[in-house]
Amino acid sequence: MAKTAEAAEVQNSTGDGTANGTGEQASTYDMVVVGAGFGGLYQVQRAREAGLSVIGFEAGADVGGTWYWNRYPGARCDIPSLLYSYTWSDDLRETWRWSEKYATQPEILDYARHVADRFDLRRHFQFDTRVASAVYDEDKAEWLVETDTGETVRARFCVMATGCLSVPKAPDIEGAASFKGTIYVTGLWPHEKVSFAGQRVAVIGTGSSAIQSLPLIAAEASAVTVFQRTPNYSLPALNREISDEERAVFDAFFPDYKAALKAGASPLPIPPVGYQPTEEELSTSIAKMWNGDGLISLVMIPNLVRDAVTNARAGDYVREQVKAIVKDPEVAEALTPRGFPIGAKRACVDTDYYDTFNQPHVTLVDLRKTPIAAITPTGVRTTVADVEVDAIVYAVGFDAMTGALNRMDIRGRGGRALKEVWSEGPKTYLGVAVAGFPNLFLVTGPGSPSVLTNMMTAIEQHVDWITDAIGYLGARQIGAIEPSGEAQEAWVAHVNEEADKTLFPQAASWYLGANVPGKPRVFMPYVGEGYKIRCDQVAAAGYEGFVLSRRGEAA
Repeated sequence: MAKTAEAAEVQNSTGDGTANGTGEQASTYDMVVVGAGFGGLYQVQRAREAGLSVIGFEAGADVGGTWYWNRYPGARCDIPSLLYSYTWSDDLRETWRWSEKYATQPEILDYARHVADRFDLRRHFQFDTRVASAVYDEDKAEWLVETDTGETVRARFCVMATGCLSVPKAPDIEGAASFKGTIYVTGLWPHEKVSFAGQRVAVIGTGSSAIQSLPLIAAEASAVTVFQRTPNYSLPALNREISDEERAVFDAFFPDYKAALKAGASPLPIPPVGYQPTEEELSTSIAKMWNGDGLISLVMIPNLVRDAVTNARAGDYVREQVKAIVKDPEVAEALTPRGFPIGAKRACVDTDYYDTFNQPHVTLVDLRKTPIAAITPTGVRTTVADVEVDAIVYAVGFDAMTGALNRMDIRGRGGRALKEVWSEGPKTYLGVAVAGFPNLFLVTGPGSPSVLTNMMTAIEQHVDWITDAIGYLGARQIGAIEPSGEAQEAWVAHVNEEADKTLFPQAASWYLGANVPGKPRVFMPYVGEGYKIRCDQVAAAGYEGFVLSRRGEAA
């Protein structure tokens, strides 16, 4: 069993000697945190500040979460680095400088490591360890958490900081196991350097990881065949080094930025819902999609995901750009996204993606016309041809938002499994807690804005709310907190109502779970306004919608 020496020391010093049912002793903590990405790191920091004993479990060998695993060529954040940063520590801001507008995976991972080093967080984590189950003990009002090593710990609070994009989809193509060449999955990329020099490479999928990695794979490989089912909208990153002037401007803006976040307002000048721009304003905002601001440029277009006419104009603009870049008209048409609103699937941010298809050794296969029939020992067979390759790169996405949670056996009151409760789609209250699962918290769970906003600030808001809620319980000697069934059902209905006011449901996206066969089609993020304000109001009203109980009491 791999663990840090410090974690072992903390475990021994806080254990209460409770038998775990296997003849061993189960150590007891105030809190268990699952995941050592940015959510888990901050939650451990806040728990420690609150005087709670805490242990974290992480499947990887180090901190970083999704940025530990996603090491594929070209992996970058898709919002500017200056925004993709913690805001909670002035010291951290002063000791870290992003080098590029859109940071690469290695730099983001270095940032996570820097945070762990700066605040001495690793000693609270046990690495190379997966949580197999978390079962609520109603008699003791504690969570019994068992790892894949057979170790069991007890904790009053269990926080799932498992990430929204942390479970890559497995290839589900007939014959996939028969391939004799090298297989790569973008979400589980090797840690050692991969060279495609002189190789024939198949890239299956055209989501974000394929769009980011293709130009770099094509720069090395002798031939690349891209197998595309659905073309995506992608905007140019126009990446560059961050200038001292840009840093100074952001530093001057930062106090207002942080104040807006605290107030639950947008820190960016996003047009309010229903704003009616002039023709000139609309044309200008649409054209800014090509100025390098990526996903931020989308949210600056008034009513983009609420007005079909505006959305169609924005989509037409991207389609025009694709046809202007890609020289072969047939290839350009195949790459042109149609049939779903722009922004209804997460758009991508790229560097030279479309231009890569102008290279003679790069071929596009349109799976809408010639589907993949099977993977063979030597390559990919479509309905019209066999494509022989030396390597296959699967860029087929993630089981988003619920995948990591459903992988674990999480059981609440009465032994009821979370997977059973969520069999028709995830149900939460505020995206942070689930009825029937006392003292279990989700960081950026389904039913919260999460993936539709800046994940770093969304993480901070959730962790702060969770930690404050635990402090409220402690100050009043309350043993457990969980949503009422009525509050949860009302919130789920509200989440659905807000989604139905938009164009989001018109796309078969991973927001809906549509990319995973058999997964319930439910729009998972929250798209309404005033989310943080609502969370703050719930807390100010004594955690309205939650059931608070003493230890041993039934909810």
